[in-house]
Amino acid sequence: MLNRLQGLYGDRAEWVYANIERLAEKYKSITGYSEESLCERDVILITYGDNVQKQGQPHLQTLKEFVDKYCLPEINSTHILPFFPYTSDDGFSLTDYFAVNPELGTWDDISSLSEHSNLMFDIVINHMSKSSEWFQSFLAGEEGFQDFFISVDPKTDLSKVFRPRTLPLLTLFKDKNGCEKHIWTTFSEDQVDLNFTSPEVFIAILEVLLFYVSRGARFLRLDAIALLWKKPGTTCLHLTETHDVIKLYRKVVESLTANIVLITETNVPHKENISYFGNGYDEAHMVYNFTLPPLLVYSVMEGNTSALTKWAQSLKLPGDKVCFFNFTASHDGVGLGPLQNIIPDDEIAKLAVRAGQHGGYVSYKNNEDGSQSPYELNCNYMDLLSDGSEDDETRVKKMMLTQAVMLTMPGVPGIYFHSLAGSGNYNEGVTESGIKRRINREKLSIEDLAKEVADSGNLRHKVYTSYKQLLTVRTNEKAFNPFGCAEYLNIDDDRIFIIKRQYIKETIYAIYNFSDHLAQMNSLAPNVYDLLSGKELAENIWLIEPYCFYWYKIK
Repeated sequence: MLNRLQGLYGDRAEWVYANIERLAEKYKSITGYSEESLCERDVILITYGDNVQKQGQPHLQTLKEFVDKYCLPEINSTHILPFFPYTSDDGFSLTDYFAVNPELGTWDDISSLSEHSNLMFDIVINHMSKSSEWFQSFLAGEEGFQDFFISVDPKTDLSKVFRPRTLPLLTLFKDKNGCEKHIWTTFSEDQVDLNFTSPEVFIAILEVLLFYVSRGARFLRLDAIALLWKKPGTTCLHLTETHDVIKLYRKVVESLTANIVLITETNVPHKENISYFGNGYDEAHMVYNFTLPPLLVYSVMEGNTSALTKWAQSLKLPGDKVCFFNFTASHDGVGLGPLQNIIPDDEIAKLAVRAGQHGGYVSYKNNEDGSQSPYELNCNYMDLLSDGSEDDETRVKKMMLTQAVMLTMPGVPGIYFHSLAGSGNYNEGVTESGIKRRINREKLSIEDLAKEVADSGNLRHKVYTSYKQLLTVRTNEKAFNPFGCAEYLNIDDDRIFIIKRQYIKETIYAIYNFSDHLAQMNSLAPNVYDLLSGKELAENIWLIEPYCFYWYKIK
């Protein structure tokens, strides 16, 4: 640890190490989790603290009602998107790492939710709000905060820096003496980047991590972590120093407690994304599987699974203690960068066209040569898969086809609130705010949601009940263990995607038809039964209905 610190902080490494020891003593009483490892029962709900609301009740208490009634026991964990005080970006511009947004509730509400659900917290440490006490202390020149943020001469050549936004990289501020400072702001003028070349910042953020663990977080999501370390003249993306910071934080957390899971959120091409596994034992425990969401949409759009199968067959992990965090939708849009080198650029462009045709939007990023390119599709996932002219049955089939693939891939599944609830595009939110990502961030009345979920003719009911059926089966099959074996089989039909999962003597074939035509294939085993319907099958030919799937287990 000290050697790695010396590589980052030179002659101040001893100071950092001494403060690590101080924090270790302060948080020595934090406890771990009894589970020895992640297993097939681990499924995570992704939600804002106020996605469901009830008049007169703190939102976190309403969220607990929703989790207790509609998620448990099949969805046993809850990722509460940033629930701290903030000024913009729907929570991702924090003013205080240690407080709960009073509009949502209190730490007691967080603790209550954790009684029956494991929790994931966001570690938003690339940046924080310009209104935060930390940044205001920086502008005031207060002792200990002089290097907390990054002031750059505007003449500095920053053309190589990776830009996930089309906004300016530097924002002008004035300090207490009226002197101008051009501050590094990767995402917006309200989100000032922290300076991890400062030992004080490293220690301050380490305390944030340990504080969250002490407050019940089992999963720690490292938001926008790929951009953490800044070095002019480089892309400032995936730098060695960033990886070293993650490795150090993991080392400290593991020295104090057990079974805490670090998850890196890096919406980048696949090869770069999986670099955050490190050697399989020293960096992230889980990595977001960012390629899966757009590739599933592409496969439905084309009615062809050849790219999906080829990519899945290439998946390799560096160790048996790491896995993917699989998801299809989230509070953000569907990133297109992870498709680079997997499908051609002109095919990626088709997805951007599709988003517009299906009532969504496209966000762009600035490139090094001054051009712009599609970065993210802002569209509800079910609406991205199907358009408004299709009937509910087809919409549900396409949606559940993709969700079932996600649930059977090796790794831990993450289910976004609006996917579980069967929501569609929330265009009013975009119109009112001008923020494209609001299309998938609607707030719902829990009373209205309950009525719609209970109505057998309602689209929400159809999606929710289908999802719960899949989860009930999935969480009771050891072959779906996150670290279990998986094979992706080739047959002479590019419409079909097949995952073979195994656990000791148990074998499950998950078979998916991504087309609108009936498909047939030779049986892969003489006697199987469908886990979803309970029907036994002994035929030599298996028929796969359009947009349908089957989980066949060998008897």
